[in-house]
Parts: sequence; structure tokens; C-alpha cells
Amino acid sequence: MASTRTSSPWQLATRTARMNPSAIREILKLTELPGIISLAGGLPSAATFPVEAVSEATARVLRDTPREALQYAASEGFGPLREWVAAELARQGLAASPAQVLITTGSQQGLDLVGKVLIDAGSRVAVESPTYLGALQAFVPYEPEFVAVAGDDDGPLAEALASSAAGARFLYALPNFQNPSGHSITAGRRAELAAAAANAGVPIVEDNPYGDLWYDVAPPAPIATHWREGTIYLGSFSKVLAPGLRLGYVIAPDAVYAKLVQAKQAADLHTPGFNQRIVHEILRSGFLDSHVPTIRNRYRVQRDAMQAALVAHLPTSGPLACRWKMPGGGMFFWVELPAGVDSEALLVKAVARGVAFVPGAPFFAGAARANTLRLSFVTVGADAIERGIAALAAALRDLREDAVAAGAAKDARRRAELAR
Repeated sequence: MASTRTSSPWQLATRTARMNPSAIREILKLTELPGIISLAGGLPSAATFPVEAVSEATARVLRDTPREALQYAASEGFGPLREWVAAELARQGLAASPAQVLITTGSQQGLDLVGKVLIDAGSRVAVESPTYLGALQAFVPYEPEFVAVAGDDDGPLAEALASSAAGARFLYALPNFQNPSGHSITAGRRAELAAAAANAGVPIVEDNPYGDLWYDVAPPAPIATHWREGTIYLGSFSKVLAPGLRLGYVIAPDAVYAKLVQAKQAADLHTPGFNQRIVHEILRSGFLDSHVPTIRNRYRVQRDAMQAALVAHLPTSGPLACRWKMPGGGMFFWVELPAGVDSEALLVKAVARGVAFVPGAPFFAGAARANTLRLSFVTVGADAIERGIAALAAALRDLREDAVAAGAAKDARRRAELAR
């Protein structure tokens, strides 16, 4: 006899109530509408992908080690690739053994593994404010209590870390051209943070997907150079090669490395060995030494175009005054709108005028600042950037006119009521 039950038999875990869809992924759906200039997505430009180098490396791997490349592989990662990562970081002043390198399926997996290994329900996790939305999403299923560490344009304040993050499992920080703010932590602040964290017994998770994308001056040495045993360092090949390869890495102290490996074994056994061998084949020839500068040159032009467009179209004084700072690298501008302006309401007006961006509120773990937004400049040409920022400014004026009209209508209703 067929069952008459109509409700779902699936009972979701309690933790799923804390999971939410990515605001960015939802907004990206808007970019599929005809005529929309997208300044929303945090995607690298597909024009930078080294298609020929990947094709040639793939052919060599299939010619020289086809069966090894297509077989199961070590959970820790392909040995020569781990050696390359350790040697590259040594060039940046960060001493690491290949035995401390764990190859991950994108640095996003690294964040998930960190959360799985270090976070218990109710434990505190210190974050910048704002911070990377993808990190919040990776950590949320493990049910932490987020603590926002106050900061300024130089990065989180060491004294704020000492006072507000006591007992936290770790501080999560993006020191180079942060997503979403574009800010970088200065060399002096890095040393101060490391010292304060060490004194407070709060380890640091240092995430560096954008460090190679500098346009003016190379960033300072990693925070990890100041407190090696107390820092987990994450890196990625997505921004300098191609995100579709899904390759990142974690450099972890011995005290946590083994548990990260075990967590990865439970998640996916290992990152695709085929992809690892392809990437190593590309890297071992020194390809990045010539390839990354071409990416920088391309993105620098687009960054400068966005800065020029913002200066030309967004007011910096008066009732619609906006604030921003040109980033020294990375992929994003962070714009502070006038107090009281909700960027989600502005997005509706902006899409109507043919441009999309990401509202800033989802990037805050604590009290959100609704009058902020993120703009990406790397996937859009200079002409489109100019048109997009002009449309954004027009949308801001539209929102202001609506607010003035609504205020006038409210005043008129009040006067009519008083006149009765």
C-alpha cells in the first residue's frame, strides 16, 4: 500500500539553521540579466588564464606519468608541489618544511578544515570587521561565537585583540588587499598583532589569496614570520593560475598538521593528483615569474580606471558624500556611503540603471554597516567601469530623490492631520 505521508522524511542537523546562501552568489544571478555591468563578482579575469601553459603541461603529465596522475594520491599532496610551495614561501621570508604543507582543494577547503579541527560549538573566533564572507560561511557550521576586532586602515588594533579576543580559538585575518575592504595590514601592525596574539594565547589563521596581486609596492612579510608556531598560513593558486584547478595549500605547525590531514582524509581523501601534477609542471619552469606581472599590469589599469571613475562621479562632500581608499592591490574597492543609506536598497536602483555590486552588510560578523558596498574591477574593462560607476552615482541620486520625496510626503500628511 502506498504511503500517504506528504512531509519530508529528512531531518536536518541543527547546525544547518546557521547556514545561509552566499549573498555574492545570489547577486551574481543579477549579472545574467541583459545589459548589466557587473562590478559584483570576486572572480579573476578569464583573460589571465594560462590556457596554453595548462594545455602543454597536461600533455606532458599524460605522456610521462599518466597512470600515477590518474591514481589515488597522498592526502598531504604531491611531494614536488609541496616542496615548491615551501621553497616559494622561503623566498618571502617564511620558513616552512614541505612536511608542514598540506595541499587543499582550493583555499576555501583549507578554511573548512581549520574550522573542523579548531572550532567547538560556542567557542570564540576573532575576525576583522569587515571580513571575508567565505570564511564566515566556512566557520558557521561549527557554531562559533564570532568576535569582531576593532581596527583602522592599518589593520586590526593590537590592543583591541588583547582586550576583546581573550580565549578565542584563533584570529582570522587577511593581511594583503583584504576581501572586501582592499586594506592591507602594515608591517608594523603585523608585528604588533603577532606579539599581542602570542601574549594573549590566541593563534592566528593568516589567509593570503591576494598577496601576489600588488600594483604599487609588494606587501610586507607574512604575519607568520613573527610567530611561526602560532600561525596557520593559507595560500591559493586560483588568482595567479586559474580557479577551476581548485588548488590551495595550508602551512600548519606540527601541533595541528596531523589533525588537518585527518580532517581532509574524511572530506575527500586527497586533492586531485592530476591537477596537482599539472600545476607543478607549470610552476617548476618558473612560469609565474613572467605570468604574474602580466596579471598585475592588466589589473593595475583597471584599478586606476575605477579610481578615476569614482573621483569623477561619486561626491566626497555634501549630503551624498562617499568615502573610499584606492587599494594597493587585490581586486576590490570598498565604498562607504552616506550615513543612513542602505546599500541593498541602492542595489535595486543600480540594477535598474544597469550595474550590479555587492552590498557590504554580509561581510560583517557582528553589527553590520548597511551603508557600505564592494566593487570589483578585474573582470570589467575601463570603458565599462566608467559607465558602471556613472550608473552607480545616478542610482545614488535616485535613492536620495526618493528619500526627499518620501520625507516631503510624510511632512504633508502630518500637516494635513494637524489642520483637521
